[in-house]
Amino acid sequence: MKPAQAKATQYLHFPLATALRISLRNYSQKDLIADLMAGMTVGMLAIPLAMALAIAIDVPPQHGLYTALIAGAVIALAGGSRFSVSGPTAAFIVLLIPIVHSYGLGGLLMATMLTGLILIGMGLLRLGQLIRYIPYPVVLGFTAGIGVVIAFLQIKDLLGLHTPEQMPAHFIERLEVLFAAIPSAQWPDALVGLMTLGLLLTWDRLNTPLPRYLAALILISMFAFGLHLVLPGFNPITVGDNFHWTMHGQSGNGIPPFLPPFAMPWDMPNAQGEAIGFSWTLLRDLLMPALTLAMLGAIESLLCAVVADGMTHTRHDPDAELVGQGIGNLLVPFFGGITATAAIARTAANIRSGAVSPLAAVFNALMVLLALVIFAPLLAHVPMATLAAMLLIVAWGLSEAPHFVRTLRVAPRTDVAILLACFGLTIFVDMVAAVGVGMVLAAFVFMHQMASLTAVERREDDENMPFKLPEWALFYEFHGPLFFGAAERAILTLEVAMREHDLKTVLILDFTHVPTIDMSGIHALETAFQHLNTQGIGIVLSGMHPAIYRHLRKAGLEDVQGRIMFSTDATQTALAAAELRQYQRDQEAH
Repeated sequence: MKPAQAKATQYLHFPLATALRISLRNYSQKDLIADLMAGMTVGMLAIPLAMALAIAIDVPPQHGLYTALIAGAVIALAGGSRFSVSGPTAAFIVLLIPIVHSYGLGGLLMATMLTGLILIGMGLLRLGQLIRYIPYPVVLGFTAGIGVVIAFLQIKDLLGLHTPEQMPAHFIERLEVLFAAIPSAQWPDALVGLMTLGLLLTWDRLNTPLPRYLAALILISMFAFGLHLVLPGFNPITVGDNFHWTMHGQSGNGIPPFLPPFAMPWDMPNAQGEAIGFSWTLLRDLLMPALTLAMLGAIESLLCAVVADGMTHTRHDPDAELVGQGIGNLLVPFFGGITATAAIARTAANIRSGAVSPLAAVFNALMVLLALVIFAPLLAHVPMATLAAMLLIVAWGLSEAPHFVRTLRVAPRTDVAILLACFGLTIFVDMVAAVGVGMVLAAFVFMHQMASLTAVERREDDENMPFKLPEWALFYEFHGPLFFGAAERAILTLEVAMREHDLKTVLILDFTHVPTIDMSGIHALETAFQHLNTQGIGIVLSGMHPAIYRHLRKAGLEDVQGRIMFSTDATQTALAAAELRQYQRDQEAH
């Protein structure tokens, strides 16, 4: 390949903005309209969610909006997933609250910067490929659990329940509060919610180009506002009722109508209200929280991309997605934004609203911008029950209930156990525990399955033997990988066989069917060889893969006169066995 071609190839494969480059190759005006409509729809969902998530970590709600605006656009343009929508997410809440309480808003912004740098490094090191090793039951259990959590979170707004401002963090406690508040349900909210659900479930039958989410948002909001004018007692809770802001000496309800200000993160206040400043000590203290945020952000964003791939039958670039996430988190603190990652619920809504490219997420960010500067007064009238009904539909699609039930019926019991573990842990604990436990369980299942494939088989002297087997020799074949899950059992089988044939003095081991070996396998071989050599048994190792041969040589296993010899083919194996036997006879003669 010529140098110019090599540079071009390297550029094309550099993990940056790959999703945007691919999706724009055959981009059309129809695609642009589809992205615009999807972005507008998701923007309607992102605005209250961004504000609520910011409030949940004890920072002003506008910082959540700044995150959805800046990080949402930057990550979409620089990332590797065509459909992912990024912004503040609930998964970060438990990690961000301690940072805010200890270091204030300034510390949170600086931790977000460090998180961005770590994510960029992970992407450049191509660590995004590791997501391929997350099994389907883990992904399905995780996404189904998220769907259930999202659905139950909508009960409050769907029915207009009166609950404490600070809801419990755990799912069971939250359910107890919700069910206890059922008597406080408001009929206007319930009516609006049910009407929205009905419209969303039937809208697609009309074959109209207007997406159902946008149609529901506009039509139901107009209905609720108009009915309120006729019946003053009809007062469903709106965005303006739930969200309030105070900025630049002004205050109001709903969404703050200001652009995100540019400021250095280290000039923002700490927990005591003073500028946090820049110091290496502070960076060192924030490094571990940033590492945790980066790992969680990587897992969630790549899982979100996997979910998006499953819904659209496309493939994302995991390394570019990590780089994009990193760039977004590196830049957003300069505009007051907090830690961001891809949000599965918003991504699912983006896909179901007809998104075609990353520009849909950019339009989503622009919708947030319009909400900040133009549409804030209008958006304040959107009923919360309408948004809750939308998220209920999103949650149903995200849960993939038909696939979940089918997996329970047809999958092996081990996969069902992994699925249920991830599903339950996502609901009752958190996503990190679900993915961690699911991966550990899947790893143990895989190791058990691989270990069952490893066997030691004795070959008799027949016409299929590559050479005439002497009466003083035994010939055994290893089948399968020799790793820590199988090596000890395989070697034990071999030692038992040798005790049953104590008159044999040369052992030939064929490694032709061994694809790999790890240090546990090497250690097991070393121990077995030492034991066999002390009994005067010579060993021939034949048919070994070059990589396995190098590993054994590196570990110190090599030809030892009268004890161990390596061979590459049948002729060498026969000669090596004869040489070992002759050495034994010479020793016996002396």
